[in-house]
Amino acid sequence: MRVMVMVKASKSSEAGELPSEQLMADMGKFNEQLMDAGIMKAGEGLKPSSEGVRVHFSGANRSVTDGPFAETKELVAGYWLWEVESLDEAVEWVRRCPNPMVEDSDIEIRPLFEMEDFAESDPTGEHTAREKSLCVRLAMQHSIVQPYLFFAGRCEEALGFYEQSIGATVLMKMRFSESPDPLPDGMLQPGFEDKIMHASLKVGQTILMASDGCDDQTHFQGFRLSLSVPTEAECDRSFNALADGGAVDMPLAKTFWSPRFGMVTDRFGVGWMVAVADEQP
Repeated sequence: MRVMVMVKASKSSEAGELPSEQLMADMGKFNEQLMDAGIMKAGEGLKPSSEGVRVHFSGANRSVTDGPFAETKELVAGYWLWEVESLDEAVEWVRRCPNPMVEDSDIEIRPLFEMEDFAESDPTGEHTAREKSLCVRLAMQHSIVQPYLFFAGRCEEALGFYEQSIGATVLMKMRFSESPDPLPDGMLQPGFEDKIMHASLKVGQTILMASDGCDDQTHFQGFRLSLSVPTEAECDRSFNALADGGAVDMPLAKTFWSPRFGMVTDRFGVGWMVAVADEQP
């Protein structure tokens, strides 16, 4: 079950008093315990109500009132979202929580509604289906698509090349021989045992992933990596570095979308589009 665990406001929190260094450390340890147990899904502290507003609904009318709000006991100073087996488990975790305030304080636990709770109000299941669709959309908003390149046994060489040519930073490397799980029989081409199973590298603000793959049959087709740089000088340098040992597919030139743009296939068969980012007003 999912619960919201609310730290109720107090005079000190409403006065904007920040927690002591010791309380910060204690709450940090408690949050680590929650994370290690797989319970904590989210958690934040809230600023005093003096920095907030309330919107009052009356029929079709809306009115906004600036904080602060008088009834401290009705206010929330922070919260967690937990996923627990039962309300009793949530209570036991709250008992372990450091006192979040300098004075006496309260923490309230409230179970969250699940869509199954609304079955009587949704006999056709239409609203449940819509809600599930929204949940999928919400989850996908936080997803990341990253290129994963397979170098057919030349990954080590490629990583070094990109470090030198475009300033890539190799973040990690793991070889097939270092895999914590045994590989299926016949998965690897003979001689690939010490090849790179997985690597990640950072180019500018982008993380690429790479591998040797399981054999030497990989071919890069149907895509290019687009590299945007801030100046024409850096565009020329990157383009020429990537072209070393490769092939120029389209020489650098001015286009209607970029002051300098070109296409090159590097020595590993990876296609690149190199451009100066067009500065839009």
